[in-house]
Amino acid sequence: MNKIRFGIQKVVFALAVTAFLTSSKPTGKVFTAAYFPGEQIRYRVHYGFFNAGEAYMRLTDKYYLVNNKVCFRAEIIGNSTGAFDKMIRIRDVWGSYFDTVSFQPQKSFRSIQENKYRKREETYYDYNANRARVIAENDTPEVVNVVPAIQDMVSGYYFLRLQNYNHLRKNDTLKLFGIFEDKTYNFNIIYLGKTRIKTKFGKSNTFVISPIMPENKLFKGAHPIRMWISDDQNRIPLKIEAELLLGSVELDITDYANLKYPIRFE
Repeated sequence: MNKIRFGIQKVVFALAVTAFLTSSKPTGKVFTAAYFPGEQIRYRVHYGFFNAGEAYMRLTDKYYLVNNKVCFRAEIIGNSTGAFDKMIRIRDVWGSYFDTVSFQPQKSFRSIQENKYRKREETYYDYNANRARVIAENDTPEVVNVVPAIQDMVSGYYFLRLQNYNHLRKNDTLKLFGIFEDKTYNFNIIYLGKTRIKTKFGKSNTFVISPIMPENKLFKGAHPIRMWISDDQNRIPLKIEAELLLGSVELDITDYANLKYPIRFE
């Protein structure tokens, strides 16, 4: 069972890797938020033909003051469902306070419940010293060196929605700076261009991005993880897919509320 839990954590981490998006060259990003407090988006998680869980992404309906900066509070909540819930019971909450000007995370937190495994963790950022202090329950606090462009696994999801993908050309590569637990990561993300996909609400034009993964024994294919982002002002991830050696994991949008801009499906 531990092997199964570890495998799922690797999949979740790899899916979230796409959210650590920032570039070493200008990407045409515009620092005008594509969202405001109160936004809610839901996804269904599939493993092959089976419904494996649900993901709920939300911005709380007010701002917070952290590090003397006005911040959004964002949460991503993941639960297993159905037969998977009997096999691997997951009740995870990931959160971030990120400021409304630079969109840097000022504080991150997570509460992990996967079967009998439990973990509670908070991360505090000090950009004057370019350090983050990671405090996990029952563990010794860790100090991690970070770069100003760092994103955590939640703030990064919202940061990528600021990108102006129309300024990118197919196969452009972006550099990624992320923090997970007490380590930082550098990845590259490739922009795969535009495509049209079908969703529960109808068809939509999208931008497609994919992290370039190092050699591993979990994923297969040249672009094993892909994210389809709506080609509108909201920049909502409508679908995420990971091709595994054994099957595939997909996240598909099932509901949304309080979007900043109108969204159209055909």
